Amino acid sequence: MHQFRAATLGDVDAVVALVESAYRGDSSRRGWTTEADLLDGQRTDRETLAALIDDPEGRVVLAIEDDVIVGTAHLAKAGERSWFGQFAVRPLGQSRGVGTKLLAECERITREEWGLDCVGMSVIWSRTELIDWYRRRGYAPTGETKPFPYGDERFGLPKRADLHFIVLAKKL
Repeated sequence: MHQFRAATLGDVDAVVALVESAYRGDSSRRGWTTEADLLDGQRTDRETLAALIDDPEGRVVLAIEDDVIVGTAHLAKAGERSWFGQFAVRPLGQSRGVGTKLLAECERITREEWGLDCVGMSVIWSRTELIDWYRRRGYAPTGETKPFPYGDERFGLPKRADLHFIVLAKKL
């Protein structure tokens, strides 16, 4: 059974470690969400995460199991929809339903607490397995794309020159 709560500044180190373990380096290869073949460098840092936690227009949502943070996602109000990102589940805990439940909790917050009826997100175009995972949960490409922030090391060090994001959305 998973519990959910908003992250606090006291959670910063644990959440940064979780996000990094899910997306970068050898530890990320234990799960299926790794970006290690696409990007080096960091996925997030303490300052960025603290700013997200302090933002009154957003929330960092945590999935807790046996008093351990096993998943996290950032949700922000963005006009008529919420914006979902920085989604991570512990690599050894992936494929056990944590991500599906965490995504559903973020959809619930969007609809019930914020009164919005759409969730949007951006995903690196080549992450087809991840895009398919979102599609099975009702998300569809909008046709919109966003450039990858080449040169901004806060988002990682690209290993490819063809990275960009596609935008997915779901009406709730």
